[in-house]
Amino acid sequence: MNYDLIVIGSGPGGYVAAIRAAQLGMKTAVIERSELGGICLNWGCIPTKALLKSAQVYEYLLHAQDYGVKASGIEADFGAMVKRSRGVADAMSKGVQFLMKKNKIEVIAGTAKIKAGRKVEVMAADGKSTSYEAKHIIIATGARSRELPGLKQDGKKVIGYREAMSLPQQPKSMVVVGSGAIGVEFAYFYNSIGTKVTIVEYLPNIVPLEDEDVSKQLARSFKKSGIEIMTEASVESVDTSGKGCKVNVKGKSGNSVIECDVVLSAVGITANIENLGLEEVGIATDKGRIMVNDWYQTNMPGYYAIGDVINTPALAHVASHEAITCVEKIAGLHAEPMDYKNIPGCTYCQPEIASVGYTEKAAKDAGYEIKVGKFPFTASGKAKAGGTPDGFVKVIFDAKYGEWLGAHLIGYNVTELIAEVVTARKLETTGHEIIKAVHPHPTMSEAIMEAVAEAYGECIHL
Repeated sequence: MNYDLIVIGSGPGGYVAAIRAAQLGMKTAVIERSELGGICLNWGCIPTKALLKSAQVYEYLLHAQDYGVKASGIEADFGAMVKRSRGVADAMSKGVQFLMKKNKIEVIAGTAKIKAGRKVEVMAADGKSTSYEAKHIIIATGARSRELPGLKQDGKKVIGYREAMSLPQQPKSMVVVGSGAIGVEFAYFYNSIGTKVTIVEYLPNIVPLEDEDVSKQLARSFKKSGIEIMTEASVESVDTSGKGCKVNVKGKSGNSVIECDVVLSAVGITANIENLGLEEVGIATDKGRIMVNDWYQTNMPGYYAIGDVINTPALAHVASHEAITCVEKIAGLHAEPMDYKNIPGCTYCQPEIASVGYTEKAAKDAGYEIKVGKFPFTASGKAKAGGTPDGFVKVIFDAKYGEWLGAHLIGYNVTELIAEVVTARKLETTGHEIIKAVHPHPTMSEAIMEAVAEAYGECIHL
């Protein structure tokens, strides 16, 4: 029962940590109380993208005539969309099972509790408890949907993202509370297949962490598609005593009541750190997160934490890179601390959003003198030919030294374009090097080069 490494949780942080450790010759075990792959693979990133693809295909077919194609009798089959999404998630989970076997990682089913002396006690479904010991223990237990005091989730009328992926039937109307990535992705999905959607956002703009120009563009696109948006508004209470829901919203012009079938609470996440034994072992936490150093070591030797349980961006790709950095440091390899200023964020509604680095406001607030370039997809041949001209690429450079401070993209498939910016920033590439790097024509990626050129007064197609 002794291991070099035990990982608690098998999400994109946990299973990646286990695989990297096994590759480096460590005897490794993963403890998982639910499904391999965690929330991201089973109830988050992957199945939501399957639903969004179904919505996108449906929208294409509805607008087939715009492309010179005649189609009739088009219907959205909500049940079939959900079934396909679950099938994709199940297949990916089986893929993680295969990777566990391939890398000779032991998978232990049950609920873990850490103990002093680098031990973990696991309670199986039948109530049997078994103790395991390891030289190193990584906590990667992820997070869950956050509940607001006045917005308690009952799983039927007031739901979180998990229930939103597997409702028994399509609601006719929905209020989405919160407009971060989860909120706007589900708002797009349900609206596209015919549900009447209202977004309630507490802050002045939807997707409030994004550059203001991106927020305004998404609001325009959403309103054009029929989504109602209420900003600077809060849900005070929800009455679920009747057949549907009566949502009491406090807005800029007073209180109003919105009637709907379902309320989706998308107001963030809460780390899963309860009942893990942190207090007994003496592991320090702050504001609901485990405290770690640059190598994800807690204050107690031999115990580490990665992913959504620590105070870093709650993104799957962040957890995976933290996992690799943590394990390679444990193994004695040369590891570099992660650069959290160069983490891309992606939102998969339509139009998609992708961003990295400083927003224009943040760059100015930080004291930079900046150059800003913006290239609209209305000027992109590929976007126009594809019927997807909404959106733009916006880039921000330091005027003094030419450092690429940030990039903010909104449009079709832009989540596939942001990696160019992330890589360029990692390599400290200058704007002029991007301009001189030949981009293929016609592609959406040309818009990055054109936006950079526009920042330096060299744009050809504007």
